Amino acid sequence: MDLQDQLKKLFPDHEVPEETVENDKNAIWMQDEPLLCKYEKRKGKPQTIISGYNGATEDFKILAKELKTTLSVGGSFKNDEIIIQGDYRDKIMELLKNKGFKVKRVGG
Repeated sequence: MDLQDQLKKLFPDHEVPEETVENDKNAIWMQDEPLLCKYEKRKGKPQTIISGYNGATEDFKILAKELKTTLSVGGSFKNDEIIIQGDYRDKIMELLKNKGFKVKRVGG
């Protein structure tokens, strides 16, 4: 017996409202063109750069935050690019492919 059944027994006159529409944070706009995943060294430190997203910048910022928290690394969002500290190309490409994005590896 789940919680809904228990509540129905306790309050038989109560009408259950229709399911509320939740904001789906994972509803990021998918695109046809692949995202570009590059590796660069800036000021002697390795950085992974993801670019090529042509959707809303808010969706790209959400994706950036999700990647940073999943990998537990620092990074930023500047000039329509996600900059992740360190060389995480393989992990980032795997995460983006699992989300449904097409990803292209650029550089060595």
